[in-house]
Amino acid sequence: MKTWVPSDSVADVLSELPGVECAVYDGTSSMPDGVEEVEVWIPPLVTVPDVPGTLARMSSLRLLQTVTAGVEPYRPHMPEGAVLCNARGVHEAGTAEWAVGAMIAVLREFPGFVDAQRRGEWTYHHTDVLADSTVLIVGYGSIGAALERRLDGFEVEIVRVARSAREGVHGMDELPALLPQADVVVLLVPATAATAGMVDAAFLARMKDGAVLVNAARGGVVDTDALVAELKDGRLRAALDVTAPEPLPEGHPLWSAPGVLITPHVAGSTPASVRRTLRLVRAQVERYLAGEPLENVITDSY
Repeated sequence: MKTWVPSDSVADVLSELPGVECAVYDGTSSMPDGVEEVEVWIPPLVTVPDVPGTLARMSSLRLLQTVTAGVEPYRPHMPEGAVLCNARGVHEAGTAEWAVGAMIAVLREFPGFVDAQRRGEWTYHHTDVLADSTVLIVGYGSIGAALERRLDGFEVEIVRVARSAREGVHGMDELPALLPQADVVVLLVPATAATAGMVDAAFLARMKDGAVLVNAARGGVVDTDALVAELKDGRLRAALDVTAPEPLPEGHPLWSAPGVLITPHVAGSTPASVRRTLRLVRAQVERYLAGEPLENVITDSY
């Protein structure tokens, strides 16, 4: 079974499985031979060049297993007869941990204190605090649940929003009424047609003065110009692990906007994610070889 994998470490965990022939393709080197014979493709974390063209040539593809939760580069171009699965659960710990750290860093003004430290200045003053805050999680799935577990003990109120309402979770239609009460708004929604640009000027205007927007979803979920305007006015603050555009180019106004903490899409890039990715890939390929039902199958937009 010809299998393309993103790294030697993934090839190693599959090497003992019967009949599996691995070729490493990480998108930075030339494409291996035999694209028409690839039956299982595990793309790398960073999307390879020309995904539509590559998938169009994969006439033997039966399983595409991403190492990310997002599948937007692949879903519109999947060949007939191939199954698309994501890596739901792999990046929960890292992303949830980043979100907690990011909101605390902004509320407690850690970036400003680091700047003062470099200048050798003792800038004592009161800061905001996470305790007694309301944290609104927009896109309450497995990562949202992991975030809530990590916030347990911080003495915050959690408000949950998902695409569809269920017990304890509000529907997206209720979001406009919930935004004004939140001190921290965490974005964990997938990148879909419905979420593209959802955090627009109207969304941001509903947030309370001084609130913190935490984006651990995708950059395209947020209208960047609208966010920059709110940051420059000093009305809102933000912690962003993703941006639009991404990578954020030199000189972009987000870099110099006040009240924003930016990290380069690293929330899920941790040793824990690597370990969990290897376990997921091994188990998924074992299921595929045995003809068993696969996990994390994408049947709709996400």
